[in-house]
Amino acid sequence: MVPSIPLFGPLPVGPELLIILLVLVLLFGANKIPKLARSTGQAMGEFKKGREEIEEELNEMQGDADETTTDRSTDTDASADETSTETSSNATDEEDSTETETESSSK
Repeated sequence: MVPSIPLFGPLPVGPELLIILLVLVLLFGANKIPKLARSTGQAMGEFKKGREEIEEELNEMQGDADETTTDRSTDTDASADETSTETSSNATDEEDSTETETESSSK
C-alpha cells in the first residue's frame, strides 16, 4: 500500500487559524465574510450535485453494458440449447425409423 501524501500539509489550528481569520476580516470586511462563506457553501453543494449526477450516469452506462453482455450470453446459450435439442430430436427420429425398418424386414 502506498502512503498518501497530503497536498497542502496539515490544517492550521490554534494561533495560525486566528491569524488567517484576522487577515480575512481585514481583506473582505466583517459584512462580506458571511456572504463569502454562503457562496462558497453553495458552490460546494453544486459541485457535489454535479459529481453525483455524473456518477449516476456512469453507473447506468455500466449497468446497460452489463445487461447487453448478459443478453448476448443468454442468446448464445439459448441458441446452443435449441441446436442440441434439434440434434437430439433428429437422432431420436433416425433411431425410430431404423427400428421400424428392422421390424418390417423381420416380418
